Amino acid sequence: MSPKTFLLAFALTLAMPAFAQTAPSTPTMQPAEPSDGADCKAQEAALERDMDLARARGQMLRRHQLGEALEALQVRCKTTAPAQSRAAHIEKLEQEIRALRSELDRAEEQLRSLRNQPG
Repeated sequence: MSPKTFLLAFALTLAMPAFAQTAPSTPTMQPAEPSDGADCKAQEAALERDMDLARARGQMLRRHQLGEALEALQVRCKTTAPAQSRAAHIEKLEQEIRALRSELDRAEEQLRSLRNQPG
């Protein structure tokens, strides 16, 4: 199995609870309260890497789905601490807006080039 296929399978496995309409935590995926904070951090880092990869490839829907999976993981791992400052939250949202605008610009450029091609 190629690394690319493995990463996609891994990301989809982690994203499945976000799509499920059943209980908030699925025992087969990960426990509601992981026993090791390092496990949560590792899963969080993997999701963030996959989000960066999806963003770099212009896969906005996949990046959004991975973001939802990350939020669900953070809730389960209780990493969204109230200690997170308001300024840090604002900075995170501004960074996400910049990234989305960049993706939109790339997509619009691709659309313009396709429209301008003869044929």
